[in-house]
Amino acid sequence: MATSSPAATAAASVATDPPASRRTSKLLIGLVAAFGLAVAGAAAYVFVLPRFTDSAPAEMTKAPMPEKPIFLLLEPLTVNLQSEGRSRFLQIGMALKLRDERAKAQIVEFMPELRSRLLVLLSNRPPESLVTSEDKARLAAEIHSALNAPLADGLPELGIASVSFNSFVVQ
Repeated sequence: MATSSPAATAAASVATDPPASRRTSKLLIGLVAAFGLAVAGAAAYVFVLPRFTDSAPAEMTKAPMPEKPIFLLLEPLTVNLQSEGRSRFLQIGMALKLRDERAKAQIVEFMPELRSRLLVLLSNRPPESLVTSEDKARLAAEIHSALNAPLADGLPELGIASVSFNSFVVQ
C-alpha cells in the first residue's frame, strides 16, 4: 500500500526546493561580485592608470605651448647718485624681455641712444629712492617707458614687454 499522505508530498517538495534556492543565491552573489570587480577595475583604469603612464591627459595636450621668450641682456651701467657730502653710485644690470626678433634687431641697432636714455634717467637720483622693492618696481616701470618710447616721430614703440634687473647695487 503505497499511499502517500499529503504531508509526505509537501515534505518531499520542501526537501527539493532548498538546493534550487541555494543555486540562485550563489549565482546572484557571483554576479554581484563580478559586477563589483568590473566597476573597481574601470575606476582604477580611469583614475590610477594615467598617473603611471607617460600619456598626458586630454586637458594638458590641448593647452597651447607658450612662445619662447626673447631676452636681451644689457651691459651693466654705473651712474652717480645725488648725495649729500660723499659720492654714491648705482651699478645696475638689466635684461629686456622683447616681443619679437624685429624688436631685438632694432634695439641692438640703436643701443647707443638707448644707453644714453638710461644714463639720463638713472643719474642724479637720491639713493633713498632706490631702497625698497616698490622703489625698484617703480624704477623698472620708468625704464620700460623710457626705453619703449619710439626712436623718432611716426615710428612705433620698440616692442619691450618688460624690464628685469640682474644686478642692483647702491654704494
